[in-house]
Amino acid sequence: MRDRSERGAVLPSPVVLLTVVAVALAAIAFVATRGGESAERDVSATKAAATPSGSAASGTSEAATETAKQRKPKKKVVKRADHTVVVFNNTSITGLAGRVSEKVTAAGWTVAAADNWYGTVPATTVYYPAGRKAAAQLLALDLGVARIMPADADADMSPTSLTLILTGELD
Repeated sequence: MRDRSERGAVLPSPVVLLTVVAVALAAIAFVATRGGESAERDVSATKAAATPSGSAASGTSEAATETAKQRKPKKKVVKRADHTVVVFNNTSITGLAGRVSEKVTAAGWTVAAADNWYGTVPATTVYYPAGRKAAAQLLALDLGVARIMPADADADMSPTSLTLILTGELD
């Protein structure tokens, strides 16, 4: 019988070798794909470029790609002063709507009214009428409000102004 020290080097099993290779490939793939580019692509431009075939279609492909780039919707710049805000207090804190109205005005918005809200709202919310979602998002960002919702016509919310209903102090 052989002595244990005479057996020689033991090679790792194939499973261990495959695991090491897989981890190395995953690391390389991670480093190679984490560039600064956005993960989003313009699908319409890709489809337009992939659809035509043949040498005559290459000019059409370039024109279609440029047309797709021109059709990208431009983000509208929201001008705070162009939007009115109605602030409601849904708490027992006296004067909260008035104090927050001052913050809203200081941020550049136009406050139309401040009053008490009689109803139940689960969290401080910015409600927006149709077509004013971008303005509501900006107001929520300005005030640190996490919840925005479409205005509820049944709840007597303004059909033209943003409605801010407070359920507590703002941070």
